[in-house]
Amino acid sequence: MDLLSDILSKLRLAGTLYFRTSFTSPWSIRVPAFENVSRFHFAHRGRCLVRISGIDSPVQLEQGDLILITRGAGHTLYCDPRTEAGAILLDQVVRESGFTGSGILVYGGSDANQETQLICGHFAFDRNARHPILEALPAFIHIRNFGERSGAWMENTLRVIGAEAGRQELGSDIIALKLSEILFAQALRSFLTNEGAHLPVWSALAEPRIARALQAFHGDPARAWTLDALAHAAGMSRAAFAAEFGRRMGMTVMAYATQWRMHIARQLLADTGLAMIEIAERVGYGSEAAFSRVFKRYCTQSPAAFRRREQQSEISPRLEAAE
Repeated sequence: MDLLSDILSKLRLAGTLYFRTSFTSPWSIRVPAFENVSRFHFAHRGRCLVRISGIDSPVQLEQGDLILITRGAGHTLYCDPRTEAGAILLDQVVRESGFTGSGILVYGGSDANQETQLICGHFAFDRNARHPILEALPAFIHIRNFGERSGAWMENTLRVIGAEAGRQELGSDIIALKLSEILFAQALRSFLTNEGAHLPVWSALAEPRIARALQAFHGDPARAWTLDALAHAAGMSRAAFAAEFGRRMGMTVMAYATQWRMHIARQLLADTGLAMIEIAERVGYGSEAAFSRVFKRYCTQSPAAFRRREQQSEISPRLEAAE
């Protein structure tokens, strides 16, 4: 599996498609903040403005554009500057429109000639997910002419998402949902190969030699990797590799390796009944004691305590639902 795919799959990317809209002028909607998600809006037809909390200027979203609001910040969607101040909370819009969760969310004024069709949703990761690429994302990513810029296959994918979202036919929801996850991965790839290629952390994935070393490590995290071995995978000297990796990633090579191994360990502890020594070996430690020391340093509790907490968090919602 390629590097970005491995990272996203281990972080457990999951899409949620809210709705396809039909907003007619005048309209203005305030979307509250939501933690640990990346919200997205794709302009399937028409245009609008997006004012993101903490960002000085609004973003002009034209037909075919995609915006990812990477940390779930509150934002306002509106048809023109005159309507921004009168924005209504999304929950109120949903109630007033009579939207039930199926079909198209229809809202706004009487000017049917000024219609904006958005496809809206969010992407979430595993609640224990931690990775430098997520932390290094800017507050938002605006990709103009997303389908055209990403190639004919993505343009066709977006047409399918637009057609299936709100269609109320057998399988429409799951088709639109799974395709929306492809949309996120492609958006990150587009970002990586353009403006992201020059930003901290993301530039490490764009640099071929560093990417080779990361690919080797991600392909076999259980191996007893050393700085020398990873430098060899990169085709660089030890000193040059360490310096270049640190400059691009903002951390040492072995700090990155440990962070990723602890992410895998958290998932294994939460999702499996594997013995502690087996988990230790799967993440590159020869003894349970060595693994426990590192895990406690990074996660502030022992592996056993973390497993108990995760198991309890899974049991509690089921008990509440049964009562």
